[in-house]
Amino acid sequence: MNYFKSFIFLLFIYCIPARVNAQFITIDDQRTPQYLIENVLINSSCAVASNATGSGDTFRAGKQSFAYFNGNGSSFPFREGIILATSTAQSAVGPFVSVVNEGADDSPLWGRDNDLDQILGIRSLNTTVLEFDFVAYTSSLSFNYIFASNEYQYNFPCLYSDGFAFLIKEAGTTDPYKNLAVLPNTTTPVSSVNIHPKIEPGTSVGGIPYVGCAASNENYFNGLNTNTSPVNYAGQTVVMTAQGTVTTGKKYHVKLVIGDADVRYQNSAIFLEAGSFASKIVLGEDRTIAANNPVCFGENITLDTKLDPADFTFKWFKKNDPTVILGTNSTFDVVEAGTYKVEATVNGTGCILSGEIKVEYAPEILSTNTSLFQCDDNSDGISIFDLNKVNNIVKNNVADISNAGYYKTLNDAQNKTNRIATPGNYINESNPQIVYARLENTYGCYKIAEVTLQIANTSIADPNPISTCDGDALQDGLYHFNLDTEVTPKITAGLPSGLTAIYYLTANNALTETNPLPNIFNNTIAFNQTIFARVVNGPDCYDVVPVELAVNTFDPPNFEDESVYLCKGDQITLTIDSGFSSYLWNTGDTSNSIPVNTVGDYSVTVKDVNGCEKTKKFKVILSEPAIITNAVIKDFSGTDNSVLIEFTGAGNYEFSLDGEFFQDNPLFTGVNPGTYNARVRDKNGCGLSNLFLLYVLDYPRFFTPNGDGYNDLWFIQNLDQFPDCKIYIFDRYGKLLKQMNQNNTGWNGQFNGQQLPSDDYWFSLLFDNGKTIKGHFSLKR
Repeated sequence: MNYFKSFIFLLFIYCIPARVNAQFITIDDQRTPQYLIENVLINSSCAVASNATGSGDTFRAGKQSFAYFNGNGSSFPFREGIILATSTAQSAVGPFVSVVNEGADDSPLWGRDNDLDQILGIRSLNTTVLEFDFVAYTSSLSFNYIFASNEYQYNFPCLYSDGFAFLIKEAGTTDPYKNLAVLPNTTTPVSSVNIHPKIEPGTSVGGIPYVGCAASNENYFNGLNTNTSPVNYAGQTVVMTAQGTVTTGKKYHVKLVIGDADVRYQNSAIFLEAGSFASKIVLGEDRTIAANNPVCFGENITLDTKLDPADFTFKWFKKNDPTVILGTNSTFDVVEAGTYKVEATVNGTGCILSGEIKVEYAPEILSTNTSLFQCDDNSDGISIFDLNKVNNIVKNNVADISNAGYYKTLNDAQNKTNRIATPGNYINESNPQIVYARLENTYGCYKIAEVTLQIANTSIADPNPISTCDGDALQDGLYHFNLDTEVTPKITAGLPSGLTAIYYLTANNALTETNPLPNIFNNTIAFNQTIFARVVNGPDCYDVVPVELAVNTFDPPNFEDESVYLCKGDQITLTIDSGFSSYLWNTGDTSNSIPVNTVGDYSVTVKDVNGCEKTKKFKVILSEPAIITNAVIKDFSGTDNSVLIEFTGAGNYEFSLDGEFFQDNPLFTGVNPGTYNARVRDKNGCGLSNLFLLYVLDYPRFFTPNGDGYNDLWFIQNLDQFPDCKIYIFDRYGKLLKQMNQNNTGWNGQFNGQQLPSDDYWFSLLFDNGKTIKGHFSLKR
C-alpha cells in the first residue's frame, strides 16, 4: 500500500464555492513554543511548565507546522488552541479541498522521530514536536484534543494512518515513555485505522477498485467534512481526552508529536484545546447504571482525593447544589445517588483543583428466605436435596437476578468461596441445616438468602395394591396404567389439597428425582410390579410411597367368536359356560343362555372375580330347505353328459342325484344315461328339498343283431318318457332305412326283411319341441 500511497495521482478538486458566509479557523504560526505551552495549553496556576521547545517544518521560510489556532466563530469544537500538523500549519485552514497527492511538495528531508517510531512501530517523517516539563499539584493530568486527517478518503482508513502520540515520563530519567493518545480504557493508539466508519466498496482515483472494510470504533468518529468545513481535512474524531497519572510534586517531561507514516502523502493534524491541560482530582469512574457499574443498594462508598490534608483545603458538594457544603475532609462517604464534586485549594495559592463523579444506585435485590423439605428413606435425618428447586423462590422470581450458587456458610456466600459443587444433589449434614444462596444482579451486587433444609415429618400410609385388567388380546400380564387418574387419587385421598405425585421405578430415583415415569405407564414386570410415588407440595417432598401395581388376566377357554344357524321358523339357544361372576347380553339378559328366533348379531360380556371382562360374539344366520326349480341337462354326449341342479333358498347346501351320495357342487359331470331323483340337503340340518325327477338320455354306439338275445336291437333308453319323438335311420348314402317313435322297441338291423351288412349308420332324433339330435352308430355281425 506504500506504493499506492506514493503513486502520483492527478490533481482534482471537488468544488470550491465562494466563501460567502463561510467561517474557517485562523492560524498564527509565529507564536513560540513557550507561549503555546504556558499561555495557551496550560494557562493554569495549578501546574508549572518550563523548558518548552518545538520542531517541525523548517523548509518553508516564515512558516511553521505547529501554531496557534482560533475558531474564528466557526463550528469547530475548540474556540482556540494549538495545532500540530504533518505539513505547514497554514494548510489546515478550511474549507476542505481534496488533493490526492497532497504533501508531495513537503521536503523529503523533514525528518523522523525515534520515540514516535518506537511507540507506534512505524517509520515516521514530516514530524512535528512540542515538548515541555511540568510539575503538577495532583496525581492526575488531562487535556482535550481532536485528530483530523485527509486519510478519511476512499479506502485509506482500511489500510494505513499517520501516527501521533502524547508521551510522558518522569523528567531526567531513562524511563520509557507512556502514550496517552489512546482509546479510552485501552492501549490502542488513536488513528484513522482504529477510528473510522464502515467503508463501502468503491473505486479510488485512477479507477482502482477496493472492497472496503467494517467500521472501527465508529462512536469516536465525528464525521466526514465538506467544502464548508472550518478545517481543510477530510474527517476528524470527536473530542478526545488524554489522561495520565503522576506523582504530586514531581517533574515530568511531555512530548506531543505527530508525523506521516512511511510516506508523506495525505496530511494529518492534532488540535489541542486551549487551557485543557489541567491537573484534576480523580475520584474514579462514574458509578452509573448506563456504565454498568452503579453502587449496590445499601452500600456506602468513600470518595478519596488522595491529597494531603496538610496542603489543601477541601469542599464537597453536589454539582446541582453547590451552596450546600457536604464535607471538608480529603474523603467523603456517599450514601445516596447524585453527582458529587470536590474543590481542593492549594494552601497559600490561587490554585483550585476539582473533580467530580456521578453516583447511581442499583435497585434493591429482593430476596426471600425459605425452607426446603425432603423425604428420608431410612429415617436417619440425611437425604439428598435439589437446591435448584428454590432458585426462583429465593430471588422472588425476578428474571434478571441470577443465582450465583449455594454455600454452607454465610462467610463463604459473602466471599463467593467454596460454592456447593452439585446443588442438584446435595446431601445435608444435619437436620435442619441452613445453606446460603448468593443472589446477584447484572452489576455484580449481591444479597444472601437463607434456605433451611429439613427432613419432612409427614407420612402417607402405603396404599392397597392398585389393579387393572390386561385389556389387550395377549393376556401376558403387561398393560398400562394412567397414574394420574388411577393411582394418584388413591394415594392422596384424605390428605391436604394441592399435593401432587410423581412416579419412579426405584425409591432412590424418587429421592433424587431421576428418570420420572410417564403418566401412561406400561408395567415392565408381568402381573405385579412395585413403583414409588414421590408426593410433593410445591418444591417440598411430602413422602415417598411404594405403590404395588397388579395386572389381572382373564382368558376363558372356548370364548372365540361363533357363527350359528337358525332354521326358518325354529328357535335356538345361545349358551356359554356357567361360573362367571356376571353376564350381560346385548339383549339385556343376564343369564348364561338366551333363546333366539331371529337372525342377527348377539354378544355376551362376562366378568371374573377381579372385574375383568371378556366378550363373546355370536352371528345367527338364517338357514332353510332348498327348492329345486330346474335341472340343466347335457345328454347324448357320452362321457361328457352332465346335470346342473338349479335351486332357491337361504342355506348351506349339498346336492345328490340318487338321494344317497351328496356333493357340495350342484353340477354333476360324467353322468350315465338313466332316470334320476335329485335332492338338495341343508348342511345346517334344516332338511331336504323337494324330489326332482330327471332323465339323462344317450344312444348306443353299436349293436350286434346276431340273434343271441344280447344287444340285438338298437334303441334309446327312456325315450318313452318323451312323447311325440321320431327317429330316422339312414345308411351312409342317406337312404332312409327305418322310422320309429318313442313307443317302438328298436331296430333289428334289417331293411325290407333283409339283414343289412356290418357298417356305420346315421340317425336323426326329433323332439316335439323342435330339438334335433343327430349321430351315427355301428352295426356289427
